[in-house]
Amino acid sequence: MAAFRPLTAWLFLCLFVVAGAHAQTPPPPTQPPPPTQPPPTPSPAQEVTYKETLVVSATKTEQQLVDAPATMTVIGPRALSVAPSNNYADLLRNVPGVNVTQISARDVNITSRSATSSLATSQLAVVDGRSIYQDFFGFTMWDFMPADLDDIKRIEVIRGPASAIWGANALTGVVNVITKTPRENPGTSVTLGGGVLNRDVDDNGASSGSLFYLRGVHSQVINDRWAYKFSAGTYTSDAFARPVGLVPNGGSTPYPPYSNQGTTQPKFDARFDYDFPDGERKLQFAGGYGGTDGIMHSGIGPFDVQSGSAMSFGKFTFTKNAFKLQAFLNVLDGEAANLVSLDQSGVPIGLIFNTKTFDVEVGDTQILAAKHVLTYGGNLRFNRFDLTIAPGEDSRTEGGGYIQDEILLHDRFRVVAGARVDKFSSIDSAVFSPRVAAIVKPRPDQSVRVSYNRAFRAPSMVNNNLDITIGTPLPLRQINQNYPPTTFFVPTHAIGNPDLVEESVDAFEVAYTGNIRNRASVSAAWYYSKFEEQIFFTTTGVWLTPPPGFPGLGPIPPSFIWQGLINQGIVFPSDFSYRNLGQVRSQGLELGIDGSLTASVSAFVNYSFQAEPSPDFPGLTEEQALREINIPARHLFNGGVSCVTPRTFALLSINHSSEAFWQDVLDARFHGTTDGYTMVNVTAGIKFSGGRYSAALKIVNLTNEEVQQHIFADVLKRQVMVELKMSLRKM
Repeated sequence: MAAFRPLTAWLFLCLFVVAGAHAQTPPPPTQPPPPTQPPPTPSPAQEVTYKETLVVSATKTEQQLVDAPATMTVIGPRALSVAPSNNYADLLRNVPGVNVTQISARDVNITSRSATSSLATSQLAVVDGRSIYQDFFGFTMWDFMPADLDDIKRIEVIRGPASAIWGANALTGVVNVITKTPRENPGTSVTLGGGVLNRDVDDNGASSGSLFYLRGVHSQVINDRWAYKFSAGTYTSDAFARPVGLVPNGGSTPYPPYSNQGTTQPKFDARFDYDFPDGERKLQFAGGYGGTDGIMHSGIGPFDVQSGSAMSFGKFTFTKNAFKLQAFLNVLDGEAANLVSLDQSGVPIGLIFNTKTFDVEVGDTQILAAKHVLTYGGNLRFNRFDLTIAPGEDSRTEGGGYIQDEILLHDRFRVVAGARVDKFSSIDSAVFSPRVAAIVKPRPDQSVRVSYNRAFRAPSMVNNNLDITIGTPLPLRQINQNYPPTTFFVPTHAIGNPDLVEESVDAFEVAYTGNIRNRASVSAAWYYSKFEEQIFFTTTGVWLTPPPGFPGLGPIPPSFIWQGLINQGIVFPSDFSYRNLGQVRSQGLELGIDGSLTASVSAFVNYSFQAEPSPDFPGLTEEQALREINIPARHLFNGGVSCVTPRTFALLSINHSSEAFWQDVLDARFHGTTDGYTMVNVTAGIKFSGGRYSAALKIVNLTNEEVQQHIFADVLKRQVMVELKMSLRKM
């Protein structure tokens, strides 16, 4: 930590000196601000396409999608307006190469180009430049994303490593949600929705559940300087159905019969924008609160997050053309109890978490010699932790800087080269994340890209410092009827590993992006990824002798009885921990097309092939190594047709996923393969009074298929919702 103090002081000084210079020094009046990128002059027909495909996530500066050095998908206003639900799992499931698991009513996990998990750790999520990645567990709580899709300008998804710009934890990609400014969306809107969800699984006789949501947004432009926006709402859902019977892995382990929970998620946000008279400088102040409760799954079983758990934030942003200075504070405070894992006395393991994250970032883009677009910046991030299951660390500091040069060698050929260096107080050495991409444009609206990226994820605080003892209940009379009717709790010590190194990936990609007659976007990408030192929660020891306190039976010693259990194949783990486990190679292919059939009708279709990963773990055979990792669905297919007219709107979409293997919850008794599934989703709506009012019927999983997206997940069946909207915005 001491080594960070001079660096911290120096960087803060530089940030405020530079910010002051930008705030106080006006540009020469005769020289207009340079564009963020000098594209070749397009024809009028092409210009429309380019304006519709501007993105910022790939390089943190505005550019055309065909020029981006990373494969991206943009979910725009049209797709958001006809979405069959407000759930980010359902939204992002349509993106090629994105693996999604919804494990409970509130628990969503998302990973690009790699298997996701019960606690996905490799996908960075950002809202208007503010990371909501939770450093203590190393995951994203998607319930803290914006809930009102009408207030989202677009969602940009980077499919593949992005640490060269975004830093730690963008190991497999970035989801960047960009909301509308108050000036882009003035007026007042209210959305009310509710419905039912089917919970009848294997004739369990369960009654239907319900869900309800209410949202309101008010934006107002006060004058040519000030504008503001307030939004508030809540979302409530009953618990989904739990699977019944035995875990489908050929064993005799039943699903734990815990009491499943739904979720309630209140939200409130405020934003104030100030535009300086010069038209170049802008200030933004934002803050908000989001509450949650419900099931959060983890490697040691599901936690029931208690009501009152919440994240609040505050954010400040100053921009001047491409220059940006931003600072934000995230505060997460909550409490949870494990529903499966008990301690040695039979009491559920508790979790109290209180974390504070402060982040300050600066970045800029300059054009040099008309052939170089130079982007550079950096950030400092401070974490404070108070976590009952990992008491060994209470703070963590990280900092990093990046530079990237986009070299315009020819109007049809450019090279993007850059790198970032990050230093964590929990990692001995600095981490280097390079990127290089060669982009050939046979036409202004088409590009072929060959690229290499390296990205990393730092071990989370829990990875390093977990320290709990789990008691696995063993009813003694199941061993022998002569035992008293008591339960012995077999202890398993779950402990973190302070010697973990960062996990990293080297990714190679060949990709094509193009536009067909200004009406359709076509993409194709082949990738090869080599993951190094991936962090896995794994069994590191088993009880080959009786645990302390295990009773004998009369003259029969404990060791004899314990050996009898082992002879029957009943083995209990003695230790869990996190380990860096060698290499995992993966590759895949993604194909997609998204465009307009007519002025009213649009369609999309995409297919992803994900080859079975190839692990190479020291001391393990290939078969043993495959049992240590999750294996994603080999085939993903998505397609849909939407229609939007002045009076009506509709969507019919299909999501298909083949079977997948899961091993990341508890021990081998709960590992196994889930069946493939196909979900059909529908939206049908009508507008009134020139679009100011609308009513819609929304259905997820129309065919009522029993969909289980993780071996330990809830079962998702049909959800039927009715949504009413009232808008007082100027049409």
